[in-house]
Amino acid sequence: MTPILIAALGLLMVATAFLSGLFGMAGGMILIGVLLTFMPLPTAMVLHAITQMASNGWRAFLWRAHIRWRPVSVYLIGCALALGLWSLTRYVPDKPIALLLLGATPFMARMMPKDIKPNPDSVWQGTFYGTVCMGLMLMTGVSGPLMDTFFLGGNFGRRETVATKATCQVASHFTKLIYFGGIIDQAATLDPVLAGVAIAASMLGTTLARRILEAMSDQQFRTWANRLITTVAGYYILYGGWLFYASRASATAF
Repeated sequence: MTPILIAALGLLMVATAFLSGLFGMAGGMILIGVLLTFMPLPTAMVLHAITQMASNGWRAFLWRAHIRWRPVSVYLIGCALALGLWSLTRYVPDKPIALLLLGATPFMARMMPKDIKPNPDSVWQGTFYGTVCMGLMLMTGVSGPLMDTFFLGGNFGRRETVATKATCQVASHFTKLIYFGGIIDQAATLDPVLAGVAIAASMLGTTLARRILEAMSDQQFRTWANRLITTVAGYYILYGGWLFYASRASATAF
């Protein structure tokens, strides 16, 4: 990659890490959409995994006093189940399918019956969402707004939401790195310079967001987080639908 493109991606990573540091969500979803535009899917997944491990790991460290460890441990059980199942198939989706799934997940979560609405304190829900979110992670690059909606469904404060979700995300993205960097048939490699830029940019963006998060109320946090999820998810449905239509039209033309 050219130095200009690396610098541009670095700035994007600072911005998306700042967004994730503020709301605990959405930044990674935006970043993977951009990476999928410029890179083959396996390479985009590996770079995204490294970026998000740095961003979420630093965020979890900054807010370590607010981590809820029980939801984390239950969620990781679901992640392990998903990795075992996906390792049997080694499936890698096309970009349009990945984007459509990415955009559809928050709306699926919001349509669930009231008695099974997302609750991060529930053991069975934590395992279920861990399995489903890890499966989506391996198809779309992120566990998408589904994981965001899951953590917003509980009674966590904004600090607990950000800290607990970040801890889960470190393990999830590490699992994704293993899958796309070694398990699948077309395993990807990554330029170490670009990896270093990704780590530094992610930590910077996360640090810059901390003071603003402190100044927000829990109600402001939930309101703007839900609006952000809906906007980004809607964009990916439109973008993925357009790519799917274009690929079908191209195939029909030949």
